[in-house]
Amino acid sequence: MEIKVLGTGCKKCDDLYDNVIKALSEASKEANVEKVEDIVSIMSFGIMSSPALVIDGEVLIVGRVAQVGEIVNLLKK
Repeated sequence: MEIKVLGTGCKKCDDLYDNVIKALSEASKEANVEKVEDIVSIMSFGIMSSPALVIDGEVLIVGRVAQVGEIVNLLKK
């Protein structure tokens, strides 16, 4: 599983990254987690606001910090 947290390094982006790590632990899942802060790379996903969460190439959350429980549910799909 490949997870990317897209954002320019703001507090919300860091919070989303932290929530992803917590969700992986709660769900007993493993994944490669990457913070993407390069604006050109972020724009290649077609998003216009951050933070955003990408799981296995699919943009699932845009413009807000997803809570741990919500991310756990996304990991189970």
